[in-house]
Amino acid sequence: MALMPKRVKYRKLQKGTRRGIATTGFELAFGEFGLKAMENGWIKNTQIEAVRVILARQLHKGGKLWIRIFPDKSITKKQAEVRMGKGKGDLSHWVAVVKRGKILFELGGIPEEYALQCFRLVAYKLPMKAKFVSRLHKK
Repeated sequence: MALMPKRVKYRKLQKGTRRGIATTGFELAFGEFGLKAMENGWIKNTQIEAVRVILARQLHKGGKLWIRIFPDKSITKKQAEVRMGKGKGDLSHWVAVVKRGKILFELGGIPEEYALQCFRLVAYKLPMKAKFVSRLHKK
């Protein structure tokens, strides 16, 4: 089941900007450990789902997972070898816009070493650099 909004006001959106830093969602709010984005970019709904599956399997009924991002931006794509013009392309997939410093995922109720190991597996699936943050070691 793909993550996507139930309904949107406009089906096709403009590209927008990926610059800047996160002004909200940059601190741990729910769990003790988190994964923080170190770059700006888009994360596809399929990538979020892949991360969810990995963490659900790693936690196997122990600990709690919070997903702090949601893919609410539609991305369109024209078919291959189509001439210019004739309007915007068809909807291809959904993405979550992520700014530098945003907390992507949080974990709670597990030891720190295990959380670090889980997030290391997750970081490979993401299209940007991310770092492990902990409520225990605040600077």
